[in-house]
Amino acid sequence: MTDTNYPSATNTPQTEPSKNNKSKNLIIGALAAVVLGSWGYFLYDKNKAGDKIESQQSTITTQSTEIADLRQDYDNALTRLDSLTGANNTLSGENAELQAKYLKDIEAKKAEIRKILNDKNASQAELTKARTMIAELNDKITTLETEVARLTGENQELTAANTTLKQEKSDLETNLATRTSEKQELEKTVDVASTFSASNIQIVPVNERKSGKEKTTTTAKRVDKLVVSFDIENRIAKSGPADMYLIVTGPDGKAISEGGGTLSTRADGDRPFTAKIPVNYEQGKKQSVQFPIKQTDFNTGDYRIEIYHNGFKIGEGLRSLKKGGIFG
Repeated sequence: MTDTNYPSATNTPQTEPSKNNKSKNLIIGALAAVVLGSWGYFLYDKNKAGDKIESQQSTITTQSTEIADLRQDYDNALTRLDSLTGANNTLSGENAELQAKYLKDIEAKKAEIRKILNDKNASQAELTKARTMIAELNDKITTLETEVARLTGENQELTAANTTLKQEKSDLETNLATRTSEKQELEKTVDVASTFSASNIQIVPVNERKSGKEKTTTTAKRVDKLVVSFDIENRIAKSGPADMYLIVTGPDGKAISEGGGTLSTRADGDRPFTAKIPVNYEQGKKQSVQFPIKQTDFNTGDYRIEIYHNGFKIGEGLRSLKKGGIFG
């Protein structure tokens, strides 16, 4: 009965460990929650960072592709420009005008575009600006292409016209040379055709007496002069002065030369002439010419008289003078 009135010694220790265990469990649960939360946040942050990196990589890839596309567009524009520059350099005159009008502005755009494309940290706004400027550059090049095509066409037309003019000039020069040759031939023909003809040639030896009367004689020692007469005519020669030349060759084979003049003949070279006879000719009419050949002594033998006009021999005659007899 003694034990009945006192509480059991084992009841109190059982209650306290139970409370401690509960507290421990709560702490462990809280720590587990913190750890799980930390891991969850870590995983969330890691996923978020991965998404950000992926987004940045995507942006970089997109930007790189855009820059590559812009560079390709720019290179294509430069290729067109180089082709135009070569074509433009073949032009003359308009070339300087085109360069002053377009190429200066194009060079400025090229420099700014190159600056943006070479910048590794170029912003999207700068790339958009570069794209706009490349489009403007292509528009300028298109305008330049149109101008070059127009000027090239005009240049080809001018070249064709120049070729035609050169050919026409060559043809004219050929025709002129032909006409000149024909004209010279015609002039030569007219010149030859306008040469007079001589007919009815007579050579009369005359003795001049003291009384003033004249008598024909064939005795050499009595001849005072040889009167040469002939008729001239030409239906082409115009009216006006004309010169006839007489060459009288004596029995000794020498020409009787009064003034010592020389005549250039067409066939016989230069010859000393005896007399130059001016004639005032009337076109289309036969005209008589007479001229006396005088000298101190006439020798026995043949005297040959040749008549020249325009360098051509137009007639000749012969007169023989004989030696006188006892009664002369």
